[in-house]
Amino acid sequence: MTQATSIALAAAGDNEFHPPSIGDFFPPALLFEGTPFEFTRISLAQFIATALLVVLLLWGTRRMTVVPGRLQSVVELGFGFVRDQIVYQILGERDGRRFLPILTAIFFGILFMNLTGVIPFINIPGTSVAGVPLLLALVAYVLFIYAGIRKHGGLRFLKNSLIPSGVPVYLLPIIAIVELISTFVARPVSLFLRLLLNMMVGHMMLVLFFAATQFFLLGFNWFTPLAAGTFALGFAFTLFEIFVCVLQAYVFTVLTSVYIQLAVAEEH
Repeated sequence: MTQATSIALAAAGDNEFHPPSIGDFFPPALLFEGTPFEFTRISLAQFIATALLVVLLLWGTRRMTVVPGRLQSVVELGFGFVRDQIVYQILGERDGRRFLPILTAIFFGILFMNLTGVIPFINIPGTSVAGVPLLLALVAYVLFIYAGIRKHGGLRFLKNSLIPSGVPVYLLPIIAIVELISTFVARPVSLFLRLLLNMMVGHMMLVLFFAATQFFLLGFNWFTPLAAGTFALGFAFTLFEIFVCVLQAYVFTVLTSVYIQLAVAEEH
């Protein structure tokens, strides 16, 4: 039973409509309740997304041929998109080769976890709780710091990050504080919040449309014809949400690549 179905049935039972809430992102435990290893429906979505991604990659690359089959072509197309349209375009080929594996993993990991939000009977993104977006933001942050220190050394990287060239001496303390916040605080926080909030809002909108559809249908009253409208809106928003899932994976990977590029640049 999906989240939308549960809400709709409850609404029909007491003749009231119960909209989606923040409680959707704190589902009851399926396994190991009350332990650090508590396994919920969102954990299941994350596991399924990871398993599907691993199976797809293993299956698509198990017998690589010069003339690729359909699945190999799909995998190569996905890898080629991340490599040519994101990583190499931003970092160049030399720096891009070093960071290509982890940036590719970030892109496809986010994409597959996002898409669980539109898979029937799962209906919630694996990235709609804080843990996964926070981990990915920390990975991006570590990549940024690592790239800068590896390229320039710690002190020069810090100087390049905090003190832009051409700044008057009397403005240096203020500019350094602003750059410290924008570079080392705002970047990871914005990556984290952008992904998390987009997936949360998308889930709540889908639940709202389809729960309303079932509520109107089960009501058997003058409002029942409205079910057709809410269903059409739900279907349209599902297509839009698929686009958002891809877009968020793309934006997160692009921004991570840009931050790495800024870290290895000679001056900011």
